[in-house]
This record gives sequence, C-alpha cells and structure tokens, in this order.
Amino acid sequence: MADKHSHDHGHHHSANKKALFISFLLIASFMVLEVIGGFVTNSLALLSDAGHMLSDTVALGMSLLAFKLGEKASDQEKTYGYKRFEILAAFLNGIALIAISFYILWESIQRFIDPPEVASTGMLIIAAIGLLVNILVAWILMKGDTSENLNLRSAFLHVLGDLLGSIGAIIAALLIMFAGWNYADPIASAIVAVLVLVSGIRVTKDSFHVLMEGTPSNINLEEVKSTIVEIDGVQSIHDVHIWNITSDFPSFTCHIVVRQTCDRDQLLQLIGKKLQEQFDLTHTTIQMECDTSEIKHQEKNCN
Repeated sequence: MADKHSHDHGHHHSANKKALFISFLLIASFMVLEVIGGFVTNSLALLSDAGHMLSDTVALGMSLLAFKLGEKASDQEKTYGYKRFEILAAFLNGIALIAISFYILWESIQRFIDPPEVASTGMLIIAAIGLLVNILVAWILMKGDTSENLNLRSAFLHVLGDLLGSIGAIIAALLIMFAGWNYADPIASAIVAVLVLVSGIRVTKDSFHVLMEGTPSNINLEEVKSTIVEIDGVQSIHDVHIWNITSDFPSFTCHIVVRQTCDRDQLLQLIGKKLQEQFDLTHTTIQMECDTSEIKHQEKNCN
C-alpha cells in the first residue's frame, strides 16, 4: 500500500510539473503580446489582464521552482527536504493576487472618472487570442492534480482569473465597438479585480492554514481519535496532531495509553493499517504508554 501511495505521488508530481512547464511557456509568451496590445489600444482591461498574466507567469515560475526544490533530498538541516516551499509559493501567489486586484480596482476607478478613447478592434482581437490561450492553459493544468495540490491549484486559479479577464475584455471591446460605451473598459477591469481578489483570499487562507500546521480539511480529527480508541487494547488517546508538511503529504502523531497485557507490535500494525485505509495517513508516529492504574494495582497486590 505504501509503495502504491509513493508511486501515485510520484506520478502526480511528474504530471503536475509537466503541466506547469507548458503553461508557463504559453502564458509568458502571450503576456508580452498583451502588454504591447494594451499600450497600443489604450485598454485598461487588456493591461489589467496583462498584469494578472504577469502574476501568472511569476506564479507558474515559482510553482515550477517549488516542485524542483521539493525533489531535493532531505538532509540533517532539513529533515523533510524542501517540500514545504511549494506552500510558501502558494502563499506568496495568493498575496500577489490580492495586491494586483487592489491595483486594478484603483486604476479602474480613475478611468471611470475620466474614460479615455480605446481602440476596440485591436482590443477585441488580442482579448480573443488571450481567451483561447487561457482555455488551453486551464485545460493543461486540469490534467494535473489541482484538487489535492495547493501549489498547482493556486496556479490554476490564477489562470481562471485570466480567463475571466479575457472574457471581460471581449465584452468591453464589443460594447465600445457597437455602443461607443467607453465605461465598459474600466467596469470590466473592476469585475475581474473582484474575482481575482476572491481567488487570492482563498489561496492565501488555505496556504496559511498549512503553514500554521492546521488539521487538513479532508480529515476529521475526532473521527481519527475515536477510530483508534475503538481498537481493542487501546484505553485512551492524547497529544494528537495532524498537519500537512505540504499538499497531499499529511503527518500524524499521538500518544496512546494501552493495556499492559496487549501485544504492542501487533497493535501498532493494526493502528497503522486503519489510519492508512480510512484516512490515507501513511506518515505516522505513535507513542505507546502503559496504564499506570494497572501498574499501581499490581504493586498493591504484591504488597
């Protein structure tokens, strides 16, 4: 079972890294085109989307670096290696999303007060290309493990925000083109900024939870405790800790009070099997302690 878990983890890791690398190349290439197009057409919607794409490029680059560093072997100074760097990358990505969203909101307010002329045809063409690129990148990233891997999920949310940004820019370009409504440009930017803000807060909150060694959201602590206590030979459990070293790498430690007569090796194997099968906990440390009341009772009888 442990070998299968390691194999699956390695397979996901390889798929995630490949998805990130291809996405990084596509996003970085289009970002340059969108920056040029934003200045040429004088479109804030395009420039805000390009700003978000810049954060995407940084996010994807950091995510790639995180995966690469995560491959480094553990040593005496870092016994878990560099696996947690990907959570730091996700946290910084979340902060970047929040900062960019506030900047876009500020710029859109300025433009709403005094809307400039926008070259809508060029804006429409570039936004349409951006939409296709973002759909392709989102599809590539979905091939990875976006449900379990927080680092990859943060990159995926960046791209989703971009995709929405491209849709907003297309709608704004059409409104300017056919209705002459220049307010569409800052409004589209503001809507994207709010969506980006929501994504940023979510990623920051999730990664902060991991950094604070919070209990993984998919594991019920009380359920784990009751499962162990129900095993024959276990009398009580305390000092229970469940946390994530990084995405899809939960760790578990506890102290259990056991009957003096029980077979500890057999009990340890049984607990380990239940934790793995029911909660997918494979990295566990369990300390066993004797029931002191039993020892005192035996001493009293001897006297």
